[in-house]
Amino acid sequence: MELRDIEIFLALAEELHFGRTAERLRVTPSRVSHVIKKAERRIGGPLFERTSRTVRLTPLGKLLRDDLLPAHLQIQQAVDRAVAEARGITGTLRVGYSTPWCADLALQAAKLLRTRYPDCIVRTQEIQFNEPLGPLRRGELDLQISEFPVQIPGVTDGPVLLREPRALMVPADHPLARRDSVSMEDLAEVPLIRADGDFPKSLLDLHMPVRTPMGRPIPHGPSYTFWPETPALVAAGLGASIVAARAARYHNRPGIAFIPFQDGPTLDYGVLWPATGQTQLAMTFVDLLADLTETTTDDE
Repeated sequence: MELRDIEIFLALAEELHFGRTAERLRVTPSRVSHVIKKAERRIGGPLFERTSRTVRLTPLGKLLRDDLLPAHLQIQQAVDRAVAEARGITGTLRVGYSTPWCADLALQAAKLLRTRYPDCIVRTQEIQFNEPLGPLRRGELDLQISEFPVQIPGVTDGPVLLREPRALMVPADHPLARRDSVSMEDLAEVPLIRADGDFPKSLLDLHMPVRTPMGRPIPHGPSYTFWPETPALVAAGLGASIVAARAARYHNRPGIAFIPFQDGPTLDYGVLWPATGQTQLAMTFVDLLADLTETTTDDE
């Protein structure tokens, strides 16, 4: 059997459907049928039981599948390693993230990268709001997934991966917690918790504005060094925080409530890397991130 014939057989053994197999491999169903019939003639027995409704492996087909799978995987890995070496897709990639949902995305991409390029290593670490760009600018990271926009020298904005509706995290007993939604003007009614540290102005204006759109001052709440302090400060009744709406799934706890905004821009998350450029490994990882978020958006 030729390598392509083996790929068709293994795909059909997994899909158990001629049409899906053909679509997956971008061939015609008749091509799939021809390959299977040719293999059965060469081997001397049926590999599949076919009816108008079902396709099943015969015992002979199961035996062939089980024997071919490890060898086929080895061939794929050998080709992937050669491609990776030729394209420079090797080594260790250091990736930062600022939120749990960015971490989920980074780890999914890392899993895919290791599957395709087993010699690659991805190391991830959390980025704190008190120093959101420090590790990247010091060369401790190759790229990071975090809040947009940044707009500072030495850092390049890559693609936006997620556009999140915003919510206001407030104490559960605050009057705003009884509302179905809030507006940007409502920020004048509650102290806003703020971050200490080197925070780009472009992000401060989105996450911790000092005035409402109509110019009303927003009270200044307590400051935090690390973002995980924020839910505790809110639960204690010391202020509120602008967050992505999905934060309710990651950070909910007694004493706080999440109220969606009816206005204002989204909170965007994307890829940042040093202005000096990317390696081929980093570019491959960014492509995987983009593919994952496109698939997630389509599914939703």
